[in-house]
Amino acid sequence: MAMNPDTKKKLMQVSTPTLCTALFKRGLRNQYIQDVHRLNPSLPNMVGEAFTLRYIPAREDLNQLTVFQDRTHPQRVAVEQCPEGAVLMIDSRKNPRAASAGSILISRLMKRGVAGVVTDGGFRDSPEIANLPFPTYHNRPSPPTNLTLHQAMDLNLPIGCGDVAVFPGDVIVGDGEGVVVIPKEIADEIAAEAFEMTAFEDFVTEKVLEGRSIMGLYPPTDEKNKEEFQSWRVSKNR
Repeated sequence: MAMNPDTKKKLMQVSTPTLCTALFKRGLRNQYIQDVHRLNPSLPNMVGEAFTLRYIPAREDLNQLTVFQDRTHPQRVAVEQCPEGAVLMIDSRKNPRAASAGSILISRLMKRGVAGVVTDGGFRDSPEIANLPFPTYHNRPSPPTNLTLHQAMDLNLPIGCGDVAVFPGDVIVGDGEGVVVIPKEIADEIAAEAFEMTAFEDFVTEKVLEGRSIMGLYPPTDEKNKEEFQSWRVSKNR
């Protein structure tokens, strides 16, 4: 089932910290992908459903350059089959010593309408990738070809990426701070809650910058602050 368009619209307007708090309220403490960074932090949010690729440690006799002549090679198939609007999530075993992909494959994904790419390894050609209008997240630059350390194996099965379990179809949200994985079954609820939280946090930020104390405001334990927030929402059309 495709993502609800209203859910996607809301997730485009919320931050990963807010999403982490909403997930924490439901007992989900480990949904933030560790040690990945966006190559172009000025882009809007990345939102899409997960399509996964898994690497295992390379075995030299099976991982020569000739493997790319095989049109069924999992890495190449992932680039050509990742659905439009999805996020390609790559399990590189948190090993950035060899590239998960390079600028040509990333460019192809962009032109095919994929929403973004996340690896817990590294990308080669990272300066070129950073100049693309396309969300990409990795640990650090990694010039060596993936064949030196990584052997592509599985497509669209559950993986681990940055110490987080990622299931196909999970909703992935990335911003300038990082990437969060939302279980697909609760994505609509989390998006709605985070959207509401964002409105309140914007109100609080405005009042704090005006010089107000956080006591009774954040959290809003004073009834007058709750009332003021509702008036603020009306005035701001929020």
